[in-house]
Amino acid sequence: MQAIILAAGMGRRLGEYTRENTKCMVPVNGVRLIDRLLRQLLRQPLRRIIIVVGYKGQALRHYVAEAYPDSPIEFAENPIYDRTNNIYSLALVKDRLQEDDTLLVESDLIFSDRLIPMMVENPYPNLALVAKYESWMDGTMVRIDDDHNIVNFISKDAFNYAEAADYYKTVNIYKFSREFARQKYAPFLEAYTKAVGLNEYYENVLRIISLLNGNHDLKALEIGNEKWYEIDDKQDLDIAEALFADEQDVLRKYYGRYGGYWRFPQMLDFCYLVNPYFPSPRMKDEMRAQFDTLLTEYPSGMKVNTLLASKCFGVSEPYVVPGNGAAELIKLLMEDCSESKVGFVRPTFEEYPNRYDWQRQVTFVPRNADYRYSADDLTEFFADKGIGQLMLINPDNPSGNFIAKADVLRLARWCGERAIRLVVDESFVDFSDDFATNSLLDDSTLEDYPNLVVMKSISKSYGVPGLRLGILASADKALIASIKKDVSIWNLNSFAEYFMQIYNKYEKDYERACEKFVRERAYFYSQLQQVPFLRVMPSQANYFLCEVLPPHRASDIVVRMLKHHNILTRDCSLKPGLDPNRQYMRIAVRSREDNTRLVEALRKLTIHD
Repeated sequence: MQAIILAAGMGRRLGEYTRENTKCMVPVNGVRLIDRLLRQLLRQPLRRIIIVVGYKGQALRHYVAEAYPDSPIEFAENPIYDRTNNIYSLALVKDRLQEDDTLLVESDLIFSDRLIPMMVENPYPNLALVAKYESWMDGTMVRIDDDHNIVNFISKDAFNYAEAADYYKTVNIYKFSREFARQKYAPFLEAYTKAVGLNEYYENVLRIISLLNGNHDLKALEIGNEKWYEIDDKQDLDIAEALFADEQDVLRKYYGRYGGYWRFPQMLDFCYLVNPYFPSPRMKDEMRAQFDTLLTEYPSGMKVNTLLASKCFGVSEPYVVPGNGAAELIKLLMEDCSESKVGFVRPTFEEYPNRYDWQRQVTFVPRNADYRYSADDLTEFFADKGIGQLMLINPDNPSGNFIAKADVLRLARWCGERAIRLVVDESFVDFSDDFATNSLLDDSTLEDYPNLVVMKSISKSYGVPGLRLGILASADKALIASIKKDVSIWNLNSFAEYFMQIYNKYEKDYERACEKFVRERAYFYSQLQQVPFLRVMPSQANYFLCEVLPPHRASDIVVRMLKHHNILTRDCSLKPGLDPNRQYMRIAVRSREDNTRLVEALRKLTIHD
């Protein structure tokens, strides 16, 4: 058996990464694609490896010759790589293709070490590796029948999103028998290039062969959950570095993305915190029906969106400002108090203290194992600290600590008597047991406590983080007017605006979703408590802070969950305010199906995994 590697392309979409090198010379986590591929191939009993080079071909030849001096590697040259596509590169070696059974591999791939052995050991002589279609995939798709025959190749132009559930993506790793190459592929390849030209793809020849008389020469081997990625541009390179990071670096690669985990469709995200039961299917259908309009029309300005926020959340217009996520409003709010000391409780959501001068921060840390604290704890601690603003995340993140509404109002009164602004972030309050009565978002409450500012991230409890929507409310009209002046007139997109426009029709659905969530959290809590190496702390939010008991370490558990089960959780051990001598992880609450999968995965872990 031999291998042919197609490596002639220019890789323009990788920009500066391919200015001086061809794509396969680009490193992923410090290892060049060509090195990874050659090492995988050289583990097999191959007679030779043929690399078809073009762009920066001499540099690639020189590098491979020096790095693999005793390996059976040959080269072929595509001199017109800038005017042809991969069909010509393969046509250049069609004679050698007919001399032996062949593994055909494209050089811009990164994939699991198990894929080549899967291909070599499979008894079918002519084989294509395929993966079930996912949203990130581009290029040639195929359909397969129940006997694993490839019955059609779907070109980009013929791709139909309505039929995508039936598609498989070719991984661009093939196995051809010598007989197939001699009798079918090479003759068709020659005829096709003469008839159609050289700026085409070799898969088009396979498509023609598969359509002729119901020919089933080529079988499909589905790779299941094995990892792979095709690197065409900078984003592909970034995603590949996360997928194939080593255990020491993998969490940094994922956590540093701050979201966007939909780019990893098979991964379960237990880091980010959203309502798994809202929006309802009907609300999504209504938004989907307006997609074309919302995508192509300008959103309204601040005046209209303030009106919508007022209608949606029951606060008068002069008291509320909508933001592009709570993050936009947090920045402006913390800038507004830049001259005073600010009180924080830790552990907490670090976006607030990160936006403020650390020298002016006064921090309270609960001195108990579950990080519980009350309004009385806060008044006692901050009474003599000279603060001008007090920050309260309620329920808190990551502890899940919750102070009841009556006690929060008592704290607001105490702050008002001392000219302290109390900022309450209630982004998670709708997950609390008595969510229907726990919110501070109403005119009478705001008017009774003019020193009170309420922040709410709509992403969390309403399950729409992609909309980037948050609100800030206060009877301090000067503060609200100041923040409105500082934000862009078009700070919300049309999808966020439309969500607020139609939300009130679905309020009952939202209430039912919150009720369902409260029940699911209680069940999930009971299940997590059965995991022997976790001490699970009570929570009124949509996550649990868990102490990881010795001899386990949180980072090890999180990495193993990602590596073995494709589940991402949060290692909180280094979070300010948590005991540095203990290990912690935070686990979000998702649907029953997802939560069950996580608990089963945790139970399977052992110290020696």
